[in-house]
Amino acid sequence: MSKICYITKKKPIFGNNRSHAMNATKKKFNLNLHNHKLWVSKKKKYFNFKITKKGFKIIKKKGINFFLN
Repeated sequence: MSKICYITKKKPIFGNNRSHAMNATKKKFNLNLHNHKLWVSKKKKYFNFKITKKGFKIIKKKGINFFLN
């Protein structure tokens, strides 16, 4: 599965590890993704979402139905 947040649509980014001598080696910065099983009241069933911790805070504020059109 892809490492993309369902709510924020963020993806991993790529950058460099820098040593003390400023040598650059490639690095992947992953997201803080978690699998959450959330109840959707419109559909009356549970759905699995792969969301970041920031996305979960947004869901707590606005509700999951805000993102399901």
